[in-house]
Amino acid sequence: MIYLDNAASTRVHDAVAAAMVPYLQGEYGNPSSLHRQGRAAKKAVEAARRKVASLINAEPSEIIITSGGTESNNTVVGAVAGQFPSGGIIASEIEHDAVLEPCKRLEEGGYDVRYLSVDGLGMADPSTLSEMLTGNTRLVSVMLANNEVGTIQPVKELAGACRKNGTLFHTDAVQAVGKVPVDVKDLGVDMLSISSHKLYGPKGVGALYVRRGAKITPAMLGGGQEGGMRSGTENVAGIVGFGAACEIARGSLETNATRISNLRDELVRMVLSEIPQAEVNGNPNSSLPNTAHFTFLGVEGEDLIIKLDEHGIAASTGSACSLNTQRPSHVLQAMGFSKEQIAGSLRLTLGIYNTMDELVKVVGALKEVIAELRRVSPYKAKYSF
Repeated sequence: MIYLDNAASTRVHDAVAAAMVPYLQGEYGNPSSLHRQGRAAKKAVEAARRKVASLINAEPSEIIITSGGTESNNTVVGAVAGQFPSGGIIASEIEHDAVLEPCKRLEEGGYDVRYLSVDGLGMADPSTLSEMLTGNTRLVSVMLANNEVGTIQPVKELAGACRKNGTLFHTDAVQAVGKVPVDVKDLGVDMLSISSHKLYGPKGVGALYVRRGAKITPAMLGGGQEGGMRSGTENVAGIVGFGAACEIARGSLETNATRISNLRDELVRMVLSEIPQAEVNGNPNSSLPNTAHFTFLGVEGEDLIIKLDEHGIAASTGSACSLNTQRPSHVLQAMGFSKEQIAGSLRLTLGIYNTMDELVKVVGALKEVIAELRRVSPYKAKYSF
């Protein structure tokens, strides 16, 4: 299998898996216990917290361990709305559903929720945000890098506008952390979400950075773990693996980014030169190094995914058609794409284990599959919006 769906999940790094094993078998104590095994588990959790913090230039005390990006995002939206029941929230139109869905629930309950638009490259405009901010705006949430097209947002400028207005700023950095440099102090964000399985760590663990001085209510109540901010017995092995993945990412970030972006650029070049009616999407000047998002006019992305899978290639339409909701991509809609462009979308996301030989095979398979689909299965619009 040639795996090009690294934005969905990455393979656990061998060194990460090895770091986790002792905490599954030998050091399996509860970190809240006072005996030796409990103390060893607690020490491992705190060591991992320091590694997570170091990757984003935060203080360990500013890191709340969570189950991943969805919990971190939901925690921010829910906590701010709970603290300011008469306040307002602004989120970009291209946020992950883990931000948009809790915002929609608040909106249905009468909360003031507004949405920041993006241009055809998927970029938000800081001046537009400045015009939207009011004294009632308590939170702005704009992702650092989009999970479908890979566009990196001007988060530093967006956060600066919020700081002048006295508004908390959160960024979903799930796709960015471990792929590009992320410095919370330089960005000036108040809160930031991370997920372990996007950077070669285990699934089911992540973090929420909360700047010292920024006050939010606890996400879960109980035994008072995570400084009282997220109760529940810690997933020690997962946290250790998460910390190990962050440590590896910090040491290899520049090397990996350069190598992967070179592979991505060659993939884009081959696709555009060898496949007719192909378009590449996103911002070429501000994008994740591993993401190549294409539109192939005249085909259905779902059919393309199935055919590629038959060739041993794992890819994705991004969220162009959610398997759970069967709806068109809200990201591509916000960018102004037509129905045909949305239907024919394909996301290829590279990782540290991909090679040039694999990409040559992928382009060959794409040429064959797309030609076949265009010949025998002409495009028919599925969505109305």
